[in-house]
Amino acid sequence: MSRDDFKSFIPPDKIIPELTVKSILVGVFLAVVLGAANAYLGLYAGMTVSAIIPGAVMALALLRPFKGTILEVNIATMGASAGECVAAGVIFTIPALVLLGVWKDIHYIETTLISLLGGFLGVLWMVPLRRALVTKTNLPFPEGIAVAAVLTTTV
Repeated sequence: MSRDDFKSFIPPDKIIPELTVKSILVGVFLAVVLGAANAYLGLYAGMTVSAIIPGAVMALALLRPFKGTILEVNIATMGASAGECVAAGVIFTIPALVLLGVWKDIHYIETTLISLLGGFLGVLWMVPLRRALVTKTNLPFPEGIAVAAVLTTTV
């Protein structure tokens, strides 16, 4: 599907809640749970997996009893995906510092600051690169299409 014949799932004139307290809380919860699972898998097996599709299903299941909208589920899903990405960044860099002898042991405050800085820099770099990498390209983004299919079929 090209961008020209795209039709939004939510009509532009319809106002529904998106960034709410419940979507943020569910997103943070899923970021912690899926980030911890991905960190364990990454440290054990040496590879991580994408958590966006399980995050979408779990966000939908957690927000359904509270009458969560599809946009709230999408915000919670993105929180889960962000937690998984930060966990992947931490588990591959911090052990490298220990193995290289830069650190003698794990420093929790520095690790937290490094992960916060990494997430912040990721957002800062993605804002200017979004147009070149996402908007102007004609890539299909299959995982995003799969998540959209999961969310739209359950509404």
